[in-house]
Amino acid sequence: MLFEPPQRLVRALGEAYPDVAADWLGQVPELAEEAVSRRKLTVERVQNPGGRSSLVVLVRQQDGTPAALKIAPEAAGPALERAALAHWNGWGAVELLDTDAGADGTAGAGELLLERLHSEVSLRSLPEAKALLEAAGIVRRLWIEPPPDHDFETVAERTARQTAAMRSADPALAPLIEAALAARDELTASADELLLLHGNFRQGKVLAGDRAPWLAVGPDPLVGERAYDLARLVRDRVEDLVASAGGPSATRRRVNRLADSLDVDRGRLHGWTLFRAVESGVRATAAGRHQDAELLLEFAGWL
Repeated sequence: MLFEPPQRLVRALGEAYPDVAADWLGQVPELAEEAVSRRKLTVERVQNPGGRSSLVVLVRQQDGTPAALKIAPEAAGPALERAALAHWNGWGAVELLDTDAGADGTAGAGELLLERLHSEVSLRSLPEAKALLEAAGIVRRLWIEPPPDHDFETVAERTARQTAAMRSADPALAPLIEAALAARDELTASADELLLLHGNFRQGKVLAGDRAPWLAVGPDPLVGERAYDLARLVRDRVEDLVASAGGPSATRRRVNRLADSLDVDRGRLHGWTLFRAVESGVRATAAGRHQDAELLLEFAGWL
């Protein structure tokens, strides 16, 4: 099958969107064929292993320019991703090549035609110190005022949705969960920034490009404070941190270094790093990814 979804996408969508994944995946070949035909694109191949929330097809436009066609279910928020990429307009992020397509909610609303990046080369290919330095430079560019009348949810709204699942988790995790929830409550009550955030920023979401050395991809955009966006980056390469003898002290140094390099309050970054690690750990446990959960919760315990 020309547009067969990669197994990573099948597994990830089944975990994240169990109510709609099967039906959407069954429609993917037809959706992709129709999108390619309508846009008069030449297909090279489906990117494999590809992403976790969308089918990515490497294509060429009519003039021969390479591009990437991304097709995602509505539940994954392609309309919000489109809005964020259009607002960044290539500044620090992959460029959206069809800024008008799907804007009215008609056919094509779940599609994004993007500039082609080098998907096989992310910041994770660099030594840790260099990767964090480059990541800080990229994420700084993304933190801008959101567009007027936007539809992005706030950090407070997104994290409020996540607390219900955390409260119903294994009672053995109660002390860690309560600490994370208390941090979240304090942080949302005192937040004073409403900037456009990537929402899922980490080293693997920054790819090598031709227009610029490094560009961010795959946002899950929302608005709020910078410390929330930076928190996911703190735990990058968590498996290396957990395996090292000095993991706890290295983690605290990373929090301080990233906060200072981007003029973010250390305490706020610490709090959001705790919340996001615990929330991810609880979610991994519920999905049966026990090894990931153990790593995340051990990391959270150091904070």
